[in-house]
Amino acid sequence: MIKPLLAAAAALAFGAAGSADAQTLKTVQDRGKLICGVSQGIAGFSIKDDKGAWSGFDVDFCRALAAAIFNDPSKVEFVPLSAAERFDALKDRKIDVLSRNSTWTLGREEESDVVFAGVTYYDGQAFMTPKTSKATSALELDGAKVCVQRGTTSEPNAKNFFETNHVNYEIVEGDTGADIVANYLSGKCNVLTTDESQLFALRSQFPKPGEHMILPDVISKEPLGPVVRQDDMQWLNLVKWVNYALIDAEEMGVSSKTIDEALKSEKPAVKRLVGTEGDLGKPLGLSNAWAANAIRTVGNYGEIFDRNVGAHTRLGIPRGLNELWDNGGIQYAPPLR
Repeated sequence: MIKPLLAAAAALAFGAAGSADAQTLKTVQDRGKLICGVSQGIAGFSIKDDKGAWSGFDVDFCRALAAAIFNDPSKVEFVPLSAAERFDALKDRKIDVLSRNSTWTLGREEESDVVFAGVTYYDGQAFMTPKTSKATSALELDGAKVCVQRGTTSEPNAKNFFETNHVNYEIVEGDTGADIVANYLSGKCNVLTTDESQLFALRSQFPKPGEHMILPDVISKEPLGPVVRQDDMQWLNLVKWVNYALIDAEEMGVSSKTIDEALKSEKPAVKRLVGTEGDLGKPLGLSNAWAANAIRTVGNYGEIFDRNVGAHTRLGIPRGLNELWDNGGIQYAPPLR
């Protein structure tokens, strides 16, 4: 009986030590770059051009992380991942952080041994159909063939919506975003459903975007955000607080254009944010200029949103829920103090 107890105690001690010794930040620093998992190509969020350069909302978040760590937003490598492989890539340490349109759910944290580090984009599932359908609501899609991406929350959400509302439907699955777009444009389905932001992104790449409409129905809550492993609290806090710092910066009016003025500010909250007062970088393993470095090189939350997906981009997505809490939205960050 003693031997099994000793073995169990040893296993627990090893697990605790393994957790305590998990030093993602040190690994990243020793390597000299951050490895960030992104989508295989969603316009406005994470997409690679013909010269191999990545851009997008999720890409810029990783650049902000790199700037906070290295004071250099270019020190990041992007790894494109499918929906099916994204969490395994994180668990298997092929990436340091996942910044890819992934919905925060209890099941994903429990089953995949990962944890979400806040919400960077509040989204919801919607439907797109050709304007020739003349539909004004998803409730009018009786008999529709509906394209969804396998391995995402879109399929169960769609099934729940149609069955609850007694609307006949047929699911047409695809493995990637490219697959479901090809199926939709070829007529294998006449409805495309996924997160509303992704519908804006996909439509912007269509040969004739104006011939397709996104219906007003939003049928789910899809909080999207960066994901890390559960074994490293310091790394979770670092990723989480970079996210919050970008949001707090917008609320305080601190941007890439005003950062030099902010460094001279006498406002306590601004001084803590930019590192001229306090020692908030220490528990994160960073210099006190970590947030200022991210803001200077990548911008605050509003700048990142507007540059990649906002009203004046090809996607033209309204801020909506992603407006700050004091401007009609629900983006809200804890104070840095």
